[in-house]
Amino acid sequence: MAKHDNTVSFEEPVEDTRRKRGNKPAKKKQAAPEIFGPLAVEMKKGADNKKPGTRARKLLRRMAHQSAAAPEAGEASEAAPKKSAKGKKAKAPESDSDSEPTLASDSDDDLLPSEADSDEELSYEEPSDDDSDNESDDDDIQSLRSKAPMKSLFGGAAGGSDDEEMDGSDGSDVEADFGDHDDSDDHMSGDESELYSEEDEDEETQRERGEMETLSLNLNENITDLASVKQRISDIVRILGNFSKLRDPALSRSDYVEQMVEDCCTYYGYSDFMMRLILDLFPPAEAIEFLEANELPRPVVIRTNTLKTRRRDLAQTLINRGVNLDPLGAWSKVGLQVFESQVPIGATPEYLAGHYMLQSAASFMPVLALAPREHERVLDMAAAPGGKTTYIAQLMKNTGFIVANDASKDRCRAVVGNVHRLGIRNISTVNYDGRAFPKVMGGFDRVLLDAPCSGTGVISKDPSVKTNKSIDDLRLLSHMQKELILAAIDSVDASSKTGGVIVYSTCSVSVEENEAVIDYALRKRPNVRLVETGLPFGQEGFVRHRERRFHPSLKMTRRYYPHVHNMDGFYVAKLVKTSNVFAEPGKSVAADKKKKSRASGVLPAVGAESADAEAVSAQLLAASSGDDADQFVPLTAPEKVVFSAKKAAAERRLQLKREALKRRREERIQAEKQQSAAAETSEADATSKPKKKPVADKPAAEPAKKKARKQAD
Repeated sequence: MAKHDNTVSFEEPVEDTRRKRGNKPAKKKQAAPEIFGPLAVEMKKGADNKKPGTRARKLLRRMAHQSAAAPEAGEASEAAPKKSAKGKKAKAPESDSDSEPTLASDSDDDLLPSEADSDEELSYEEPSDDDSDNESDDDDIQSLRSKAPMKSLFGGAAGGSDDEEMDGSDGSDVEADFGDHDDSDDHMSGDESELYSEEDEDEETQRERGEMETLSLNLNENITDLASVKQRISDIVRILGNFSKLRDPALSRSDYVEQMVEDCCTYYGYSDFMMRLILDLFPPAEAIEFLEANELPRPVVIRTNTLKTRRRDLAQTLINRGVNLDPLGAWSKVGLQVFESQVPIGATPEYLAGHYMLQSAASFMPVLALAPREHERVLDMAAAPGGKTTYIAQLMKNTGFIVANDASKDRCRAVVGNVHRLGIRNISTVNYDGRAFPKVMGGFDRVLLDAPCSGTGVISKDPSVKTNKSIDDLRLLSHMQKELILAAIDSVDASSKTGGVIVYSTCSVSVEENEAVIDYALRKRPNVRLVETGLPFGQEGFVRHRERRFHPSLKMTRRYYPHVHNMDGFYVAKLVKTSNVFAEPGKSVAADKKKKSRASGVLPAVGAESADAEAVSAQLLAASSGDDADQFVPLTAPEKVVFSAKKAAAERRLQLKREALKRRREERIQAEKQQSAAAETSEADATSKPKKKPVADKPAAEPAKKKARKQAD
C-alpha cells in the first residue's frame, strides 16, 4: 500500500465492504479514524492548545460538510456534486469505487485515501488575510463544535463509534475547546440541548436548594459567636438579593429581615430603631457596606487658609515636618488629605499661625454650594465651631460682612478663637436663637443653615449615635429644622442682585431631617425654588421613600455617604428666593396686604382684594393640576403628631391667658367693692358723732382775761 507523507498507514488490509447499487449492508461499528496527511501535521501543531489551526479547520469543515451531505441508504448511486479543495465543482463519480471517501461510510476502508485523494482532495492552500476567510474560520468553529467526531479528534476519548450520540458532557467539552459560539449555528438537536440545559439547571437548583435548607436551619438557631453571626448576615443578604430562587418556602421576606435586624444589632452594636432606619434607606447589601464604613475612621483633611499662604507652600512645609499628605481632589483647590504624621497635626506652628484649619471634606460642600461673592452680606445661622464661616470669609477675601450666629454661648467662643487665629476681619459673632433671627436682622444676600441634626452621618466620629437616638429625638429635631429653614428663608432679600440664596445642610442621612424638611419649606414658602447645587459629585436626593412622595425638584439635592464617597454622611440643598411677598397655603395675598396696611394706617385700593384673590386662585389651580401637585400633599403621621402637640400647647397658653384675665377682672371688682365699702363706713362714722361747740376766737377772749387780772390786781 502506498504511503503518503506524514500519514499513519494501516498494516493489515481491510475488507472492502462498500455499498453497491441497491444493496444495504448491515451497519456495524467502526474504529475511530486515523489522522493523516496535512491534517495530521496541523493537528500536531495545535495539540498543545487542543485547538486546530487555520488549515486544519478548513479540512475539517470540508469533511464535516461531506458527512452531513452523505446520501441516504439506497440513493448512493448518484452523489451530489461538491466543491474541490481548490474551490471548483467536481463531476459526479461514475462508479462507487471512484467516489470520495467520507466519514459517513459504513466501512473502515473509506477512511483509506488513495494517492490521488491525498493529492487532490486533501490538498490545502495558504491562509489569506482576507476578512471573509477569517469570518469563515469562525463559522467553521461554530459549525463544528457540535459534531460527534470532533470529540475524538480534539482531545476526546479514543475508540468511540461515529454513530455514537453526543451527550451533554460532549457538548460541554467541545464548547470548552472552541470557545464562545452562537446558538443559532449550533447543530445540536432540540432534544439533546434541552436535556443538557435541564441537567445543568437541576444541578444548580439542587445546590441552591441545599444551601437554602442549611440557611433555613441556621435561621432558627440562637448564635452567640460573632463569626457565626457575621456569616449568617452574609447568607441572609445573599438570599434577599435573589429571594425568588434561594428563599425557604416556609419563611417570608419579613422573617429574613427581622433576623437580619437582630443579627446586625448584635454584631455592630446598634439600637433596633437605628438599624431599621438604615435598612429602610439602603438595600441589604449596601446597608452592610454602610455599617462597615462606619466602623472605620474617615481621612484627616485640612483646609489651606489662602488669606495667609498657598496650598503648595503649606504642603511643602508639612512634608518637611514628616507629614504624609496629598491633594484632596480635583474638586477642591484648598484641601489636603493627611495619611500619617510624625507630629500632632493640630499643634504645629503652621496651625497655630492660622495657615490651615482642620475640617472634614464633607463640610466643604455646603460652602461650595453657597458660592459667596465679594462684598456680600452673608448669615451663618449655626456657625460653631467656625469651619464653614471662615471658609466663606476666605472665599470672600475678607470683604463684605458675615454674621456668625450660634444659639450656644460657649460654642461662640470657639468661633471667635478660630476667627482671630485665621486672621479674618469681616465676621461678627452673635448669640441668638436662629428661629427669631428675622426679627433681629434681615436682608442678607445669602444664608447658610447647617442645621443641628441627629448625626447619623458621622457615626465613625461619635459611636454613641448608634444607641442614644430614638424616634422622638428625630421628630423634635425635624420640627426644629423646619422652623429654622423658614427663618433662614425669611432672612434673605429676594431683591439682591447677586444673591437671594439659601443653602440647607445636615450631617445626617435620615429622610426626616433632609428631604422632608425641604419639601415642607417648598410647601410653606411658595416664593422659593430648588436649583442645582453646582457640586461636582454626589448622589441625587430622594423623590420618593417608601410610602412618602416628595417634590420632583428634590432630585437636584445631593447626598454623600461614607461607603460611597469615603467622607462623612451629608446632605446639601440649595434654594433661591424669588420674591419677598408670598401667600401661605389657605391664605390670600390680599389678606396679607390688608393686614400690613392696617398696621401702617394705609387702606388698600378698591378692587385690589378681588384681583389678588383671583390671581392667587388661578395660581393654586395651575399648581395643583401640573407637575407641582406633589407640593400640596397631606401631612405624614410624624408631622401630625408634632403639630398636634404644638396646637395643644398653643391652646394651653390661650387658656392660661384667659384665666389670668379673668383673675385680674375679679381682683379689680373686689378692689372696687372694698373701696366703696370703706367710703360708706367713713360716711356712717361722720353722721354718728356729736357736734362740738364752737370755740371763741382768741383775740376776743384775751381782752376779757386781761381785764379780770387787772381787776384782781
